[in-house]
Amino acid sequence: MTEMSYVDGNMLDGPMRELLTVDLSSAVGRCENCGMTGSMASLHVYSHAPGLVARCPSCEAVMMRLVRGPDRAWLDMRGTTFLQVPMPMQQPVSGPL
Repeated sequence: MTEMSYVDGNMLDGPMRELLTVDLSSAVGRCENCGMTGSMASLHVYSHAPGLVARCPSCEAVMMRLVRGPDRAWLDMRGTTFLQVPMPMQQPVSGPL
């Protein structure tokens, strides 16, 4: 049996930074509870708690929680089975012909 090689989690820094700097209002997610798929902008967001709680507009299940502290943030997306984020198309680099 061969061992698969891996790199440590620092490798995720660049790709995750690119992913998390996009406008999430156009991102699409699926509710883990009822299976409804829709834009993140359609979620019902409640700000009365110590943070933000986003609920499914169909079944009201919690899809996301975001809490900010003075020097960090906590993001819990256990109620979301996937998040599809639109990414800008890469423009080919044109050089001298």
